Amino acid sequence: MPKKDFINIGDFSPAELANLLQRAIADKAEFRDGRLAPSLPGKTLAMIFEKPSLRTRVSFEAAMTHLGGHAINLTPADVGIGTREPVEDAARVLGRMCDGIMARTFSHELVEKLARYAPVPVINGLTDYSHPCQAMADLMTMQEHFGRLAQRTLVFVGDGNNVARSLAMLCASLGVGFVLACPKGYELDEPFLAQLREKYPQASVQTLRDPAAAVAHADVIYTDTWISMGQEQEKAARIRTFGDYQVNAALMAKAPAGAIVMHCLPAYRGNEISADVMDRYADIIFAQAENRMHFQRSLLTVLMAEGGVSDGVGAGKE
Repeated sequence: MPKKDFINIGDFSPAELANLLQRAIADKAEFRDGRLAPSLPGKTLAMIFEKPSLRTRVSFEAAMTHLGGHAINLTPADVGIGTREPVEDAARVLGRMCDGIMARTFSHELVEKLARYAPVPVINGLTDYSHPCQAMADLMTMQEHFGRLAQRTLVFVGDGNNVARSLAMLCASLGVGFVLACPKGYELDEPFLAQLREKYPQASVQTLRDPAAAVAHADVIYTDTWISMGQEQEKAARIRTFGDYQVNAALMAKAPAGAIVMHCLPAYRGNEISADVMDRYADIIFAQAENRMHFQRSLLTVLMAEGGVSDGVGAGKE
């Protein structure tokens, strides 16, 4: 049965994920040629934001416009999910008035509950646990740059956070090696790793302390902010802890000549990435950001117009 929601990378098979990537790359080419037909005329996407975001809001809203639909931006004051109104009631209301829901929240459980009670597709725009749309746009960018994903290696330098978690699962699914270079205490959580190993026992997933050793065979060196939303009180301690994990010219000198740098943004130059490295790889990093829109536009079509994701849905149009 096709899957109606897009919540976690681990919910999908390798074929489903690969098909979605191929579909997004093909649709992007059609869009740039002016040939992409609007698949969602008259359709409405409700966008719930507990956390603000430049890329998430603009990419989803622009994608809905391209598809002939409309997006409604809902702030915590508008929705009051879990405070003014139970999640299950809000999900049912939005599901009767809108054709899809995107939620960017602190609590992962909130998005899962929305999906359980909403009769329409629900998309995870980011939670404290995972960021699946970001990971898909990232590997879409990788595939466009390298031509293939299998046997490539992505090294994530920094905190084993929600982005790292989604990337690790997606890399395992698509045959990409994943290495996390992080200080002690900031690894991917063991329950997640156990789930990943059970699902993909042959996957290459490592955790290393030394970032120089980690990048020695990297195709992609990926970094993210050291201080995510909700961690502001930890800022000083995190900057001290991650001081040796900056992606800078010295670290890049340890990587193969063809390695590229990726960052999911916003970037804090002088913390997780140096200004010179940010500037050197700006074309890749901002193509990566743009691909959020291209991937999500295809995802919206598959979920809201074509009946959901399955092995046979998402790779291309009939």
